[in-house]
Amino acid sequence: MEQDFKKALNIISDWILEYSTLKDNLPVSPKIKFGDIYKQIPKSPPENPESFATLFADFKQMILPGLMHWQSNKFFGLFPSTTSPPSVLAEMLIATLNVQCMNWTASPAATELEISVMEWLRDLIGLPKDFTGVLQDSASSSTLIATLIAREKATDYASNLKGTGIAPLVAYCSSEAHFSIEKGIKIAGIGSQNLRKIPTCENQKMNTDILLSSIEEDIKNGFKPFLVVAALGTTGSTAIDDLEKISAITKKYNLWFHIDAAYAGAALILPEIRDLAKGYELADSLVFNPHKWLLTSFECSAFFLKEKNNLVKTFSVKTPEYLKETHHAENTNFSDWSLGLGRRFRALKLWFVIRWYGTDKLREIIRNHISLGQKMENWIADNAEYEILTQRNFNLICFRLRSSDEVNLKIIDHINASGKFFLGHTKINNQVAIRIVFGQIDIQEDHLRAFWNEIQEVAEKLKEEM
Repeated sequence: MEQDFKKALNIISDWILEYSTLKDNLPVSPKIKFGDIYKQIPKSPPENPESFATLFADFKQMILPGLMHWQSNKFFGLFPSTTSPPSVLAEMLIATLNVQCMNWTASPAATELEISVMEWLRDLIGLPKDFTGVLQDSASSSTLIATLIAREKATDYASNLKGTGIAPLVAYCSSEAHFSIEKGIKIAGIGSQNLRKIPTCENQKMNTDILLSSIEEDIKNGFKPFLVVAALGTTGSTAIDDLEKISAITKKYNLWFHIDAAYAGAALILPEIRDLAKGYELADSLVFNPHKWLLTSFECSAFFLKEKNNLVKTFSVKTPEYLKETHHAENTNFSDWSLGLGRRFRALKLWFVIRWYGTDKLREIIRNHISLGQKMENWIADNAEYEILTQRNFNLICFRLRSSDEVNLKIIDHINASGKFFLGHTKINNQVAIRIVFGQIDIQEDHLRAFWNEIQEVAEKLKEEM
């Protein structure tokens, strides 16, 4: 058994190294339809053991051709899900140890490493020392947690005891906010009709004048405002809300101020970027995902808040006897900071990544991505047949051919169907935009130049066919 495992490890490690070069030669998106993979999988599990050779052959022949290659330097359609050698190595150790990180007694080193790594991360992104951090599985969970804390604080922690029907609570976010905010509002029992989606103004920012008037109108009508979620980098265009103005409004009305920085928060490790996001340090809570743009494999979401007692008071329950710790009442038990009891050893991979690269190299990588975004933007701006639809803040660009929405969607569909690149789209001021973003660890200018040439060639062919 041990020799078989060692042999399998060697095969897997060789393939991982091979994939780092293979990924750019594969079609970035699979040419399949729904059900193609399902039909290849036996309807019943095997009764007898199968060899690793059989398993790995099926992985390569059945599973791999049906995957989107997120690490490909041709994948531009969604926020990147970055990984790196140290993160892969850490994941192997995490799976081998398979420790539960629910409390200090269950995993002392895991708990204390998470405390330390979150302090590193807090300092790296320039948050004040009074912020405390905890790793969650996703920004969706982190924002739900912020919503629940805000709900409890607004009701003096009565909702946890008596249910959510005691106050007509209302929350606010931008019309460009991520859909997970509405999902969290539903789960928290607030009701989606009590989420006010505030229109945007210039560069897709939340209109703070409308936010203020909406809050005042709700108070006048007997509602109880309790939460504002602002964006530090919206999903559609990486727009940044006016965080200083929103902070002033939330302080005036004693509302919880949460910032969704799921993608762009990683850029805060660059001191020069912080001027774009003035006021982020004024939040009550903030989330960003190292698994998006900080070379740490999914899942790893960093949730920070100023007053951890609000979090613990919201989530702690009477501890069952089998989980009680007989000593160390002062322990940090992260199960009281999270939705679930069980928790993965996420801190290990973040620790590996930060130490392997060092903070200077991490900054260099993100600066390079932003610099490539500037070059790409310049190429587009230099071609009068194309237009850029909104301000570029980082490495995401929204642009379009000066033509109809239909033609722009055809460009996207044509390129995606080819497997040469994978693009996304959004709408800016009711116009279809080609939306591209790149953050792969080894992406170079040549990859973007090849993409830009492909876009122009496809557009010319489509114009000839019309």
